[in-house]
Amino acid sequence: MKSILIRTLSVGIVFTSASLAPQANAQAQTWSGKASYYSGRGRTASGGHVGGHTAAHRTLPFGTKVMVTNLTNGRSTVVTINDRGPFVRGRVIDVSSGAAGVLGMRGRGVAPVRLSTL
Repeated sequence: MKSILIRTLSVGIVFTSASLAPQANAQAQTWSGKASYYSGRGRTASGGHVGGHTAAHRTLPFGTKVMVTNLTNGRSTVVTINDRGPFVRGRVIDVSSGAAGVLGMRGRGVAPVRLSTL
């Protein structure tokens, strides 16, 4: 009786995880907030460098691609999360100086943005 129960349980677990994985990956996360930008030397939390189109986010996994749209001027760019932060209240992302240039936010330093994971 024990072996039958274990087999049934194993099949249920495999079936459940197979059916949930594609749905979880298919949904992009979207939210809004303020972005700032930064540049610097040294290593990021992932062991990389700040530069190109990279960004810091508090919780997204390293390597996540995020579309960042400046809500003031409509400009967008894709960044790769490779650092942790920002640690300033109300900010949702810190983008690299290069990404800030594309977004048109270097003059002000902070911009309202919409983020969408890709």
